[in-house]
Amino acid sequence: MYDALVYSLLSVLIVSLLSFIGALSLVFRHKTLNIVLIYFVGFSAGALLGDAFLHLLPESAGKGFTLEVALYVLIGIVFSFIIEKVIHWHHCHNIDCDVNKRHVKPLAYMNLLGDGVHNFIDGVIIAGSYMVSFPIGLATTLAVVFHEIPQELGDFGVLLYSGMKKAKALFFNFLSALAAVLGALLILVLNKDYSGFLIPFAAGAFIYIAGSDLIPELHEETGSSNAILQIAVFLLGIGMMAALLLVD
Repeated sequence: MYDALVYSLLSVLIVSLLSFIGALSLVFRHKTLNIVLIYFVGFSAGALLGDAFLHLLPESAGKGFTLEVALYVLIGIVFSFIIEKVIHWHHCHNIDCDVNKRHVKPLAYMNLLGDGVHNFIDGVIIAGSYMVSFPIGLATTLAVVFHEIPQELGDFGVLLYSGMKKAKALFFNFLSALAAVLGALLILVLNKDYSGFLIPFAAGAFIYIAGSDLIPELHEETGSSNAILQIAVFLLGIGMMAALLLVD
């Protein structure tokens, strides 16, 4: 339990600090940053699917892929869909982020609320994964980290274009990110084994994010050279998760 506590808190703190990566949008040109981001999106999609299918689902099906496990995976998918619809949880992976359509001040706070819910769930999933084993926790943390990089850049862009000043946007984005710490602490304080639900639930959530959010972004980029690179980084993300199977 002590190891799970240390690894979980360290992981969610790292994930929370990624909120400051939005400052990169102030250093690099938008065009340059968007070119890099699309490949992060591809890598993230591969990492999320790799974690779901190579780590989370096999762990969930250790005693057989039962109807209960399948139901929890489905709950993860449906829950993610509901969050996206009801709270307007929108993962923007383009630094411009539909500026003309999203230039509404209240949307900044709606974005922070939705992102906070998402980060809280990430914290719950990370802590639950470490309570199963270190390899599962590490794989899940890395999948979350690679997904957070393009997301946080996009979220920062939304806050700026919604009228927030740079320092305020960074501060509020960090506060929203700290919800991951609260999620992890909740699971650790309860100190009960929820892995039977959380692991397949996380798999469902990751499959939803990769399939409905990240991969469609990749299809918007055309050109044979872009396609080849996107496929390469997508497979690299899956390969990284496969390599983590060697971690004891």
